[in-house]
Amino acid sequence: MTRLLQDLHRPAHPRPSLSYREVGATRTPETLPEGYHHLRYEAVVGHGRAAFEAAGAAVTTFRMHRSSGARLLADAERAVPGVAVEVSAGLGPLRMAVPCAVIWTAYEQDRVGFAYGTLTGHPECGEESFTVHLEADGTVRFAVTAFSRPASWYTRLAGPVVPLLQRAYARHLGRTLRRLVRT
Repeated sequence: MTRLLQDLHRPAHPRPSLSYREVGATRTPETLPEGYHHLRYEAVVGHGRAAFEAAGAAVTTFRMHRSSGARLLADAERAVPGVAVEVSAGLGPLRMAVPCAVIWTAYEQDRVGFAYGTLTGHPECGEESFTVHLEADGTVRFAVTAFSRPASWYTRLAGPVVPLLQRAYARHLGRTLRRLVRT
């Protein structure tokens, strides 16, 4: 009860806003906006409806991210538009937390996933989607699509290293999801 009273008397802080204009652009991965680094990664993670459902659940409940070793905090159990997400990686004082918000979701017969966009305070600006597709032959394909550019001095200084790290993380997520689907 004391905590509730403290929260009532605490001044409201405005929620950070999205740090880019092309909101929702990862829905159509073939036409990502110009002026950004583009990432397109795909991996086969299983076969059949059961694998598709397991992969979709792992993606949309953030289990894939958490199982990859990243720390993820979300203000909901499942991805829905507007959910605030904070992803962090690293160790101790080198751990970096980055704020995002879920932009769109897909809960369809043969496609499940979501995208989050960067909020002010994120070292990059842009959007990243994580989707699972069930193809006609039963192949379950995981896809990461992103567009981003530096939003801080240290990501500008890192230059071409950041896209390499993003691609490595996408591959790591693919391996993590494949393992989750198999178990």
